[in-house]
Amino acid sequence: MSYLDELNDAQRAAVENVDGPTMIVAGPGSGKTRVLTYRIAHLIKLGVDSFSILALTFTNKASEAMRKRIEKIAGSDGRNLYMGTFHSVFARILRVEAPRIGYPSNFTIYDTEDAKSLLKTIIKEQGLDDKIYKPNQVLNRISAAKNALITPQRYAADPELLTEDRHAQKPATATIYKLYTERCFKSGAMDFDDLLLNIHIILEKFPEVLYKYQHKFRYVLIDEFQDTNYLQYSIVKKIADVFQNITVVGDDAQSIYAFRGATIDNILNFEKDFPELKVYKLEQNYRSTQNIVKAANELIHKNKHQLKKEIWTQNDKGEEIKIVRTPSDNEEGRWVADSIMELKMREHHKNNEFAILYRTNAQSRAFEESLRRHNIPYKIYGGMSFYQRKEVKDLLAYLKLTVNPYDEEAMKRVINYPARGIGQSTIDKVTILAATENKAAWDILDNIANYDFTARAKTSIEEFVLMIKSFAALSVSKNAYDLASHVGKATRLIAELYNDKTVEGVSRFENVQELLNSIKEFVEEDVLQEDEVIFTDKNIGTFMQNVSLLTGNEKEDENLDTVKMMTIHSAKGLEFPVVYVVGVEENLFPGAQSLYSLEDLEEERRLFYVAITRAESRLFLTYASTRYKFGSLNYCEPSRFLMEIPENVVSYHGDLKKPKAPDAAKNLYSKVSSQPIPKPVVRTSTSTSAEPFISDDVSGLQTGMEVMHEKFGEGKVVNIEGSGVNKIASIFFAQFGTKKIMLKFAKLKILKGGV
Repeated sequence: MSYLDELNDAQRAAVENVDGPTMIVAGPGSGKTRVLTYRIAHLIKLGVDSFSILALTFTNKASEAMRKRIEKIAGSDGRNLYMGTFHSVFARILRVEAPRIGYPSNFTIYDTEDAKSLLKTIIKEQGLDDKIYKPNQVLNRISAAKNALITPQRYAADPELLTEDRHAQKPATATIYKLYTERCFKSGAMDFDDLLLNIHIILEKFPEVLYKYQHKFRYVLIDEFQDTNYLQYSIVKKIADVFQNITVVGDDAQSIYAFRGATIDNILNFEKDFPELKVYKLEQNYRSTQNIVKAANELIHKNKHQLKKEIWTQNDKGEEIKIVRTPSDNEEGRWVADSIMELKMREHHKNNEFAILYRTNAQSRAFEESLRRHNIPYKIYGGMSFYQRKEVKDLLAYLKLTVNPYDEEAMKRVINYPARGIGQSTIDKVTILAATENKAAWDILDNIANYDFTARAKTSIEEFVLMIKSFAALSVSKNAYDLASHVGKATRLIAELYNDKTVEGVSRFENVQELLNSIKEFVEEDVLQEDEVIFTDKNIGTFMQNVSLLTGNEKEDENLDTVKMMTIHSAKGLEFPVVYVVGVEENLFPGAQSLYSLEDLEEERRLFYVAITRAESRLFLTYASTRYKFGSLNYCEPSRFLMEIPENVVSYHGDLKKPKAPDAAKNLYSKVSSQPIPKPVVRTSTSTSAEPFISDDVSGLQTGMEVMHEKFGEGKVVNIEGSGVNKIASIFFAQFGTKKIMLKFAKLKILKGGV
């Protein structure tokens, strides 16, 4: 059988018509990679010299996988392709052409850390404040300029850019950019962005070089075209201009990387640059059920800016998409873990058949904790576990020192973060002294005046010790959240993260806020789970014990059968039998920052489209009624995207609770009555527009009393157990079932007396 016989009619047409400008619009699960691979192999089989084919991808993994498949069809000629990522291919060409602009052929390539190190040096030499001119932020600014074809000279002459820098209190950015470029040139080094910018400069400045590569690469093919930026497209457009045998493959509905500089305009306006364009649409989905495909179609049709297509599938209709409401984000985590356990038990799914997808990294915490409680192994794809993230560990280290100042590892981690003038040599000297005198490092720090250190080091250490002691003193009277908030502010750790407005910086700030949210919930959570330890104290020591119990058994084993957890951006290109898209709430997904721009809102909708099309057979969309944000309990609205899914493919479920034995093996959903998604008013517990919730004295609470809870609404006391400060009430709430509440921490209004 010919390799072409493996293709459906649309795929085959896209493979066989090899000449002229071509756009292959490939919906999710439609065989995009196969079509691009077979098209390249077909070119070689038709006699096209493989050396004349330029194929560009976005990952080395993708290019290597494609090359192997091409070789299986076309033989060893597949090895001669110029195939790889934009950066790897153009770095290879620059080894030949770089001397034309004064670089050596053996130029060095600076990675991100190299680039930030050089910028840090320049900022210091210029006498600038590195708290304002953070190397990471400056590098991002320079990178954005390069990808927009803005050289240092153009940057310095652009009044709009200079005004933006003045408003950001960084007027010296243009000078730093110029010096950075000069230092790279003197060192014979290029950063990743230079690999593309310098290729573009050479093609513009030297017509003979442009002519050379236009005639060398008679066929140009680009994968994931919707993810290209202005500079990348500008380069390939120049190279393909003579023969116009340019093929782009992608899906405008999966354009989700604007924050990296990608522009959807490249794919939407491609026909304007190549009027003779032939368009092939791959609309048959081989991945998902009919219900999932229908939901995806209806959703994406709400976008104004798109290439029209109608995805279809011959797969089974499949189960309804389940939209699930839970009372809180912690309950959301518990529900997902319970659901995974249920499906594993009932249908014998493996862990690796499940994926939990979220909008922001900070959301992972509740799901990680719940999976751990069930002993379900999981892996964070494209990231790390919540409690292993640097910024989380930094704040936890301060809290550890508050509880136990003799924790040497915690001390080493934060004694000079944020920077307070205690260098590594000073820390090393403290460690050596402690070992020599058989003392703890804290004892040396606490008596630093008695040792031979510089006056500056002594002052900095004394201030650090005094600060930690003050935290310990406050821990006696403050609860865990109030103390942690104070520690985050007093150490300047929160301010340090808040001031970093890069994508990575925002994510780090969100992670620390989520840690504080978890501590707030720990303090205020008076709901006791039957299978969990009961914590009667809400101090920082008890919270740290809780974290240790949760994280103590973490194992890194790549061979484990694990549930996959990841942001939706990381999930692009992947597929799973069962998918949970979580936190589908207004101001979270879509994010609050996207609600004021049509372009941003449409990108959020495309991101949701990517999320739901990862699912093969089962899709769950969950959201919480309440979520802690910045220490306040917020009431959440379901996302507008949920309302854009057709009613006939979904079922609604509210506040599910795992069935008790002997019904544990029964279908989780048979216990739940379908109900429309409620749309509660968005407000916070600190809102001035709503009447504040004032709790009553509940020391005399009795069985039969009717009460009001801020989160769960009206309920009835069905049992009282324990005595004194350990007294616990079992209260039945119509919406949420029976909850056990420790009266010491209960926030209840008494509505009606007992019998």
